[in-house]
Amino acid sequence: MLLDGKKGLIVGVANKRSIAWSIAEALHREGARLAFNYQGERLAENVRSLAGELPGSLVLPCDVTRDDEIDSLFARVKEEFGRLDILVHCVAFARKEDLDREFLATSRDGFKTALDISAYSLTALAQRAAPLMEGGGSIVALTYLGSDKVVPGYNVMGVAKAALESSIRYLAQDLGKRNIRVNGISSGPISTLAARGVPGFTKMLQIVRERAPLARNTEPAEVGDAALFLCSPLSRGITGEVIYVDNGYHIMGM
Repeated sequence: MLLDGKKGLIVGVANKRSIAWSIAEALHREGARLAFNYQGERLAENVRSLAGELPGSLVLPCDVTRDDEIDSLFARVKEEFGRLDILVHCVAFARKEDLDREFLATSRDGFKTALDISAYSLTALAQRAAPLMEGGGSIVALTYLGSDKVVPGYNVMGVAKAALESSIRYLAQDLGKRNIRVNGISSGPISTLAARGVPGFTKMLQIVRERAPLARNTEPAEVGDAALFLCSPLSRGITGEVIYVDNGYHIMGM
């Protein structure tokens, strides 16, 4: 029970195949009580149904592009939990047309949308989480190799993930004096609803299986356990890092 008595907020669960859900299962297994957000009524039923599997969970509305909704989310978390020990950021979005065409053709509006939702939202959430993490806490965000290497079809999302990873480092510096750690997990490709929107995703899975040192694709539970490590006292000396959970694929040159 590494997280016995701890309180966590996971932002970005969409359905049972979400990486965020695997993280939730791992944290709950080790004793954490969790809160979840949903964006719009379309996703509310899914999130409420999943949260019902984890006794004591809290489900609240929040669109991360709206400061008023973020404020309301954290006000309710404070009211229900009293404090917060863990924040997990699993939010990313880019318009389909900005993934389907060359990065060169990215629209100004599409660029702003991807950066706002996929990168700035971490800072917006951390601003509200920090006052609730008196005495320390852990913030974890999901990223991907496309932040550092060109992954055809990932396009503006790769640029957004690069901004997210830089944000992780700057937030780690700002929040370290409060004993709040900020880290990222760079997962290998996993067949989620969001990932299947990336052109050529099936080929990505095949290439990773063929070239990764462990010769297989990443399982959601592996990311969940890595997040558990980063949210637990076992990682108390780690901050500002991006940990790869991709069966070693990122170390390969060819």
